[in-house]
Amino acid sequence: MQKKIFLLLFFLLLSSCGYEAIYSKKNSIDYNFSINKLNFVGDRDINLKMKEKLTNYTLSKKNKNFGIKIYSTSTKSVVANDTAGDATSFKNTVAINVEVSANDKLRNSFVMSESFNYNNNSDKFSLKRYEREIKNNLAETISDKLIFKLSNIQ
Repeated sequence: MQKKIFLLLFFLLLSSCGYEAIYSKKNSIDYNFSINKLNFVGDRDINLKMKEKLTNYTLSKKNKNFGIKIYSTSTKSVVANDTAGDATSFKNTVAINVEVSANDKLRNSFVMSESFNYNNNSDKFSLKRYEREIKNNLAETISDKLIFKLSNIQ
């Protein structure tokens, strides 16, 4: 009997927690800009993640309409080697160059970059999967910062 009461209370509390995604379509109303033209050049994986985050802002029309062109790059560099010369630590950097235009005139241009250090793994398959996950997370972080920066452009 106590288990049933506990489960009932647990599900009641869990179902009414009020969780909402920050950048959902419902919350995109809070930002006062929209994107009427969106172009991507560069790394395909980064561009897909950025497009996924920015499409909510292309659907609505606000008083500030921007055309955005994004140049994306991803670099992987060796940070540390062991005595045999094999890489022990890497750094993955994702950078974007953003050109924001309004009424077909260049309004703003800026560069955003994020990086992450990680250790080498002997299993190359899991290392590649981990690197892809890092790249997606860095692209998502940059997208969040880009949305915030676009909302602050006058």
